Amino acid sequence: MVFMATTTVVKFMQKTAEDKQLRDQLEALLGVGDGNISNEDALDDEESAALKGDRAPDVAEFAAQYGYEFSVDELVMVVDAIEKHHSGVLSDTVFTEIIGTKVPKILNPSQRFFKYLSKTYLGY
Repeated sequence: MVFMATTTVVKFMQKTAEDKQLRDQLEALLGVGDGNISNEDALDDEESAALKGDRAPDVAEFAAQYGYEFSVDELVMVVDAIEKHHSGVLSDTVFTEIIGTKVPKILNPSQRFFKYLSKTYLGY
């Protein structure tokens, strides 16, 4: 059974690519990585572990301060789905069901996710 995660998590994650202040604060909060968690390529293993681990409640609270309301479970679900999709464990269809929106079809999974975020949230 696949659960629908809020697209708010994805919107928050994408925002880290364009907002340096947000990215710097997230980097300090996580204590690892560079704070850019905007796509499959930008999300490194340490950031992923922190987002799914003991830092998840802090990240959800931090995101809420910027108007991105989501639960810890939704954050963990999206990060886990991104990891699995990036590694090829999840198909596009299942990944789409989990994050709650369509993913454009292109060959490279990383390009696909970046293009999805760009079209959905930046309009190009």
